[in-house]
Amino acid sequence: MSDGRKTLIEFPCDFKIKVMGHNASAISEIVTMVILKHSPHMNSPIEIKENLSKNNKYISITATIEAINQEQLDNIYKELHSHEATVMVL
Repeated sequence: MSDGRKTLIEFPCDFKIKVMGHNASAISEIVTMVILKHSPHMNSPIEIKENLSKNNKYISITATIEAINQEQLDNIYKELHSHEATVMVL
């Protein structure tokens, strides 16, 4: 990595990103759009799993991607975290 940070992740690897948002939003499409924006190298489709909360107020999205470096992950997390439709990004 060029900035000197160390990571325990060995790249490239499959990486799960979890995003929670309000069920009324198009959160699945937003997550897919952001990931593809920062992953032009991806040849395979993004694996997306959705789960609704007990009262159907929230939805959680787990997206499995091919991560190529820490910068890519940081950019995805930063953009998803700043999006108004997301409540939490893990």
